[in-house]
Amino acid sequence: MDIIIGLIIIAVGAFCQSSCYVPINKIKRWSWESYWLVQGIFAWLVFPLLGALLAVPSGHSLMEVYMADPTAALWTMFFGVLWGIGGLTFGLSMRYLGVALGQSIALGTCAGLGTILTPVFTGNTQDLTMPVIVGVVVTLIGIGVIGVAGNMKAQSLSEEEKTKAVKDFNFTKGIIVALLAGFMSACFSIGLGFGEHLNFGDATDPMFRALPATLLVTLGGFVTNAVYCFYQNGKNHTWGDYSQTSLYLNNIVFCALAGLLWYSQFFGLSLGKGFLTDSPVLLTFSWCILMALNVTFSNVWGIILKEWNGCSRKTITVLVAGILILVVSSFLPQLLK
Repeated sequence: MDIIIGLIIIAVGAFCQSSCYVPINKIKRWSWESYWLVQGIFAWLVFPLLGALLAVPSGHSLMEVYMADPTAALWTMFFGVLWGIGGLTFGLSMRYLGVALGQSIALGTCAGLGTILTPVFTGNTQDLTMPVIVGVVVTLIGIGVIGVAGNMKAQSLSEEEKTKAVKDFNFTKGIIVALLAGFMSACFSIGLGFGEHLNFGDATDPMFRALPATLLVTLGGFVTNAVYCFYQNGKNHTWGDYSQTSLYLNNIVFCALAGLLWYSQFFGLSLGKGFLTDSPVLLTFSWCILMALNVTFSNVWGIILKEWNGCSRKTITVLVAGILILVVSSFLPQLLK
C-alpha cells in the first residue's frame, strides 16, 4: 500500500508540472525572458525554500545542513547550474514543438540519462539493477513512440496548420533543442544524488529529506536562467516589461501559479520517495517514473490544447500507444524485481 501511495503522490506532482505552462498562457504583454525570470523566482527560489524549511527540525537552521558537508553542497549546486541550461532550452523546446512533443523528447532524454548517470556519478552503480535498466529502456521506447507520433504530425500538417497549433513550430530546430534540454536537465537528478545526505537524518521526516538538496539544485538553475534572461532583456530592450505596474497583479499571480505547479513535481517526488523506502528498485527508478508521468500528462494537455488537431487517426493511435507504454513503465521495475 505504501508503494501505491508513493506512486500516486509522484503522479500528482507530475500532473501539476505538466500543467504549469497553462497559467503562462494567461500572462499579458510580457516578453518570454521577463515572464520566464519572474516565474523562476517562484519556481526555483520561493517555493523550494519553503519546501526545504519543512526538513529543518525545531532549533536548527538550513545552513547547518549545508555547512556540515560543503563539498556535497557545492557539487549539488554546480549540477543545478548545468541543469539551468537545460531549463532554458526546455522552454524553447515548448516554443518550437508545443507542450506535448517538446516535453516528450526533452523529458525522455532527461529520464533515461538522469536515472543511469546519477548512480554512475555518485559511485552507486550497484543501484543499476536489471529491473531498473529494463524500466529505463521501456520508458525510452514509450517516449520514442510518442516522438514517432510527433514526426507523423509534422509530416501530415500544412504549414498553416502547424502554425495554428504551435505558433513557432519548427520540427528540426525543436528536436535539437529538446535533446540538448533533456541532456542538461538530467543534471538535476545528478545534483540530487550528490545532495542525498544533505538533511538531518532521522530527525527529518523521510518525505522531506530530499528538499534541502532540491533547493540547492534550483538555486543553481536560477543563477543560470537569471543571467540569460537579463541578457535577453538588454538585447531585446524589454526592461520596460518590469515597469508595467498595471500588469503586475495578473502576471505575477499567473507566474506564481506556474512556479508552484512546476515545483510540485519535486515536492511530490520527495514525498513519494518517503513511501518507497522499502523498495530500493523504485527509489532508484523514481526519477524515471516522474519524467515518464510528466510526458504522459503533458501529452494529455497537448490533446486538450488541440495541438494534435488535424492529425490522422493513425497518428493519434501511435500517440496513445506511447502513453500506455509510459504508464506501464512506471511500475514495471517493481514487478520484475
